[in-house]
Amino acid sequence: MVREVRYLLYLPKGYAQDSTQRWPLLLFLHGSGERGDDLEKVKKHGPPKLIAQGREYPFIVVSPQASQSWESQDLYDLLQDCKRRYRVDPDRVYLTGLSMGGYGTWDLALKHPEEFAAIVPICGGGDTADAWKLRNIPVWCFHGAKDSTVPIIRDQLMVRAVEKYNPTVKFTVYPDAGHDSWTVTYNNDSLYTWLLDQRRFRYRQAPVAASVLRTYTGRYVGQDGDTVTMRLRGDTLFAQVQHHPEMPLRSASRTVFFIKEDEPIDVRFGQNATGKVTGFTVFERVRREYRKIKD
Repeated sequence: MVREVRYLLYLPKGYAQDSTQRWPLLLFLHGSGERGDDLEKVKKHGPPKLIAQGREYPFIVVSPQASQSWESQDLYDLLQDCKRRYRVDPDRVYLTGLSMGGYGTWDLALKHPEEFAAIVPICGGGDTADAWKLRNIPVWCFHGAKDSTVPIIRDQLMVRAVEKYNPTVKFTVYPDAGHDSWTVTYNNDSLYTWLLDQRRFRYRQAPVAASVLRTYTGRYVGQDGDTVTMRLRGDTLFAQVQHHPEMPLRSASRTVFFIKEDEPIDVRFGQNATGKVTGFTVFERVRREYRKIKD
């Protein structure tokens, strides 16, 4: 059942004049103090507050209101509805939130990483076990060092976990700030410049020498006993799972391979200290490990 989510809507200057132009969208998630059924409360902080004060944004800004807490499925459904109703550029959808909305930002991005070009969680936290799902998403996180409401360790743990898979993650700590680390953040023009520079991730093929591809050939076994055979045909690596048809893998780098440019699924090979291939990991909705058993 789809639940109704009420929201504030801001359309950028020029939206009505050009019916063909598609616009970036910024989804903003408020904190716990703005919960309820009075949409005016959502204007207390962040972009809705600045819009009410006359600030103009080059985004469509959608600012929903939670009745109690943020539910990722409700937000996902809202986002799909907004993409149908408004002229949204699907490659420039950005997500941000503060405090409870910071938690909501991490959670929604972890559940639907394919939707976002970049995320900006502020004084929140998330599930570090799923941090690998953000390996391809630009992240800029903010927190106050003296925050006693949401301790900085919550975001620190998330940033450290994401860094293992996404070393470009940015983390700004305000040394003298308490819980309110959002006012200075949303007043910073460089944040919006950075956002507009980001596009939804797509894999790009990069050539890899056949001699390297050959080292990946052989049989691999997964944790559940399923087997995958890697074969080289010409300059393309093919994977065959059990008795299913072969599937071509396209190289994004020397060790990372993908199937489709716009699907967040990749295969990453691992090596030991001597350079011998030991196995690979499939990153999809779940993460699956395979070890090499035969060349």
